[in-house]
Amino acid sequence: MAPLTPSATLGEVIGTKALPRTEIIKKIWDYIKKNNLQDKKNRRMINADAKLKGLFGKDQVSMFDLAKIVSKHVK
Repeated sequence: MAPLTPSATLGEVIGTKALPRTEIIKKIWDYIKKNNLQDKKNRRMINADAKLKGLFGKDQVSMFDLAKIVSKHVK
């Protein structure tokens, strides 16, 4: 896969290095798990902290929306 350059907002979460889409998603999940951001009752939902709120644009998103959100923040 071709490396994609993350936006400044996405770069705060995963770093600014160009990565393939699969690695970007993996790094976001690593961040979510490290900071315990999965909803306790519904594990499919991701609660946003300060960094992710800028990326998501809202307080909570479904894990199925991650790919769509990442698409908006890479070049």
